[in-house]
Parts: sequence; structure tokens; C-alpha cells
Amino acid sequence: MVPSTRLSSSLGIALILLLTVIVAGTVGYVALEHWSWFDAFYVTITTITTIGGGEPAPMNVEGKLWTVVVVAVGFGVLTYTLLRLLSYTLEGRLRSVVWQQRTRRRVSKMTGHFILCGFGRVGSEIANLFTQEGIPFAIVDIKPESLERAASEGFSTINGDAADARTLRAAGVERARGLLAAMDSDEANIYVTLSARVLNPNLFIIARANRRDAESKLRLAGASRIISPYQIGGRRMASLAMRPTAVEFVDTVLVASNSQLVLEDFSIPDDSPWAGQAISTLAPEGSEIVILALKRGGTMLFRPTPQTPLEVRDEIVAAGPPEGIRALDHRLRGG
Repeated sequence: MVPSTRLSSSLGIALILLLTVIVAGTVGYVALEHWSWFDAFYVTITTITTIGGGEPAPMNVEGKLWTVVVVAVGFGVLTYTLLRLLSYTLEGRLRSVVWQQRTRRRVSKMTGHFILCGFGRVGSEIANLFTQEGIPFAIVDIKPESLERAASEGFSTINGDAADARTLRAAGVERARGLLAAMDSDEANIYVTLSARVLNPNLFIIARANRRDAESKLRLAGASRIISPYQIGGRRMASLAMRPTAVEFVDTVLVASNSQLVLEDFSIPDDSPWAGQAISTLAPEGSEIVILALKRGGTMLFRPTPQTPLEVRDEIVAAGPPEGIRALDHRLRGG
């Protein structure tokens, strides 16, 4: 269940009880003493707070008995409410409530963003890379310490169970570009993947698999890509040992701060004017942009010829200077 961003239920109940006592006391004085609504309200408040202030007119027996009831019940409810409010404030939860409400409003305006589920060691690294790239994202986590750490770094957070549909909707799953299930538990990642796939059948989902047997389950749950941090770490160490220069080159072109060469991928949408045109039209030979690969129907074609026609839903991988990559992105968007 998604934790509420409003005041805790106990404090909410206390406030409702206090309001009920004030309304009942006011109505009682109007009915028994025939005072004006303001006078009745004034006497109720002074009675509950035990400060007294005098009555607008002498009370009859019924009014005095009603005063005894109001002061007995009202003072108790007022004391309970003040204690709950003090406890809430001392724990710093009011500040958390305001932060969560503000964050949810900010996330509700996001579109084309990523949803990062889990802010552990892997999630922290993903968030830092997204920040470097200037990519909008929202973090979903249920652990208070993780949320505190993410908030201290200025990230947008959603407090809740990422497998819950209401939490994913609060994170904007219908408008998101993709979702990353990066939690420590394979079971949690499977549930999150399944929930997200149901809510958005076209969502690009990357799921973390900590055990090898979890990969098949994540694939059945609807993950678009499955990543095993331990497997990738092992492959990277082996690659660095065998091909250090090649690995260093790939790292260089993938770093956001690199100003010489950028590696980027693009998609040809359904309504793209480039569908049916040759790759050479999009990136002429001799230009600063090099088309390294084309993915079509699950098949990767490396260094496609300039005459290769582009098709709807093709994905191309291009390399070039940042200015050239931005220009290519502008052309693909119809500029």
C-alpha cells in the first residue's frame, strides 16, 4: 500500500475529534442557552482550553451541565491532539510530508522520464549518471534511509512500494520513457516489472537480476533488458585485463562530460519522414557522424551501407562530436 503523504492517521483522528468537540459544544450552547453562534463558539473555545473568559449571560442548569461535559471531553481531546502534533513535529515528519507533497507535484509534471526503483548502491550510481546526462528521473523506494539520502542529494522521490500500481502511477508510469528495477531483491524486481508492464505495455523496462535463475522469470514478467551486476562486473574485469585500451575508448565515448566523441542511439518513430530514405541521406559519407550499427527486428547490423533504407522502428547507433549528435537528433525529430 502507498504510504499517505498526509498527516498520520492518529493525528488526523485527533484533529477530527477536536473539531467535533468544538462544533458540538457550539451547537449545544446555541440550543441550551440561545446565544449567538459567535458567543457559543467563543465560550466553547475558552472552556476547552480552560482559560475562561466569562459568559455573555448567566447560564441555566442545563448550560452548566453542558459546560462540565465540554470541559471534560474537550480538554482531554485537546491535550491528546497537542501531544500528537508535538510528537509529529519532533520526529521531523511534518517536514517530510511537505517534501513528499512537493516532490509528487513535481513528478506529476514529468513526461518522457525514467522511473528508478531502488536507491541502493546500484540505484545511486544510476541516479548520478542520469544527473550527469541531464536526464529527468524519479526515484521510488520504501526505505526511509534511502529516501532521506536521495532527498539530501536533491533527487525527486516517491515514498512507496514500487510493486504497487498506485505508487507507479504516482511516479508517472503511463508517461515514462522507461523503468529501471534496481532493487536488491530479485522477487521485488519481478513484481515491479510485472506491475509496470501491465500499466504500460510499451514501457522500456530494465531489470536487475542478482541470481541466474531470476533472469527467465524477469523475462516472463515483461523485462525488456535484464542486467546482472555481478556478471557485468566479471566481464568488465576480464575485458580490462585483455583489452584495456579498447575498454578505455568505450568508456570515453559513454561519459557525459566527454567533449570530443559521443555515442548515442536513436529510433525511427512510426510517423518519421526518414522512413524509406537511405542512411546516406541522414548521415552523408564524409560527414562528422558515423552510423555504427542498425538494429531491426531484434537483429543487429554493424556498419550498414550508406544505401541501406531506414524503416519504421529501426534503431541506429551513431558516433560523433556532441554538436553533430545534437544536429542528428534535431533532424530525426523533424527539424
